Amino acid sequence: MEYKQVTETVWVSPQISEDDISDIAKQGFNSIICNRPDDEAGAIHHQRLAKLAQKQGIAFYYIPVSSFGIADGQPAEMAECLSAAKTPVLAYCRSGNRSSNLTGAAMAERVNAAAASAGHVVIVGGGAAGIATASSLFERSSAIQVTIIEPADVHYYQPGWTMVGAGVFSQEKTVKAMAGQIPNGVKWVKSAVREFKPEQNLVIADNGDEIIYDQLVVCPGLKLDWAAIEGLEDTLGKNGVTSNYRFDLAPYTWKLVSEMKKGKAIFTQPPMPIKCAGAPQKAMYLSADHWQRSRCLDNIEIEFNNAGGVLFGVKEYVPSLMEYVKKYNAEIVYTSNLVAIDGTRKIAKFEQTFENGTKKQVEKTFDMIHVCPPQKAHDFIANSPLADEAGWVDVDQTTLQHKRYANIWSLGDAANTPNAKTAAAVRKQAPIVAENLLSVVAGGKAVVGYSGYGSCPLTVERGRIVLAEFSYGGALEPTFPKWLLNGTKPTRLAWFLKENIMPVLYWHGMLKGKEWLAKPLNRVS
Repeated sequence: MEYKQVTETVWVSPQISEDDISDIAKQGFNSIICNRPDDEAGAIHHQRLAKLAQKQGIAFYYIPVSSFGIADGQPAEMAECLSAAKTPVLAYCRSGNRSSNLTGAAMAERVNAAAASAGHVVIVGGGAAGIATASSLFERSSAIQVTIIEPADVHYYQPGWTMVGAGVFSQEKTVKAMAGQIPNGVKWVKSAVREFKPEQNLVIADNGDEIIYDQLVVCPGLKLDWAAIEGLEDTLGKNGVTSNYRFDLAPYTWKLVSEMKKGKAIFTQPPMPIKCAGAPQKAMYLSADHWQRSRCLDNIEIEFNNAGGVLFGVKEYVPSLMEYVKKYNAEIVYTSNLVAIDGTRKIAKFEQTFENGTKKQVEKTFDMIHVCPPQKAHDFIANSPLADEAGWVDVDQTTLQHKRYANIWSLGDAANTPNAKTAAAVRKQAPIVAENLLSVVAGGKAVVGYSGYGSCPLTVERGRIVLAEFSYGGALEPTFPKWLLNGTKPTRLAWFLKENIMPVLYWHGMLKGKEWLAKPLNRVS
């Protein structure tokens, strides 16, 4: 007899026989629930099995489900039974399907009942992580009460800004009104956050509101620290200084690229962590591809200054990327960090670190420079009791539950999980937070885990992408079989996904709680 686990404490099986009772006892089951009607052809009368089970010290319950479907009231009856039954529990019917379906309906009943009585969930941040989590919560419980704290009027599809900077997407394609993205039924507090008081289950907003929570999800993204580079803020958007990391500047990137016929183009990448670690070099590849197609690449000197020591953190993707570096005749300067910029004079100052640890200031002239700013946690996170030593929200990297406060969760760029900070990571994280949070609300514990999945579609040329997908430790975690899409090589299919599928998946899937290819599968013990 095969027993299939469907929840932390419930297993299901096909019709059991008298001979199976002793094995069920040996397997450690303390309760049996019969979901097969006695008058169904092939059924064994439940009372015959109940007598044998009771001799083994196993409690026996009878909740018959018709082959036509679950009747009104049965999910609540099953939920009450599961609450009372000594675990672990084995439920059976003809094939196990009705037992599995009824158990699922019963768990939803319990979650809704718990959610309705548990106060409400407060989500800090109305970006991809916050809205996706709210939608995933509502997909699981219609009774949950949710408040989102978010000061912005608009919601951005940030992964699209690279494409705007390459003239592929229009700027308008990457922005929508915030009010239209927040799920129906969510209360929106239009404010930033000033302070967390986790001992009191309290969030204090900048507008003075004191918001009490039962469960708190912290996902306000991160801070782009433009001021950390001397002179940068004064020259952004002019003098050939641009960045795809800002909505209003991505079109300027394309203007510079499309008008440039000769000269020197510099692209920069600061120390980690940054959101979408491949974005700085994506800008370089797409710019170089345009110059090559325009037959002016030979007249343009391309230099990529990387504060790190490698081109990309997962080695399997580097060979393909290096082929494009050579194709575009780009120079890679490692351990070179942008520290100052004089836009009027078109001079960028870098701090070069050498193998022996010595540092040297190097000035470089440019005609165009694409800057990726240093990035860090928001001050209201870094200065709060929720933060680790580096300023990020301190969570378990698998369950995404806070290490010190059991009713606090975090995901996205604000969390200290050692994964790539990408929208693809959020797409996987949001359902995990929703599932674990509701399990805790229902009196259980975190039940599903995050593998560290992240994805970086490296746009190496217009029409081809190296689709990097990986989890914790740099382990490859491809979505598609290799015969369909080999992510370590540039493919047209990956470009098609980036250009046509991913925006739809974002706006109409992830933000709406439709967990396509993102349902939590990894259970934690």
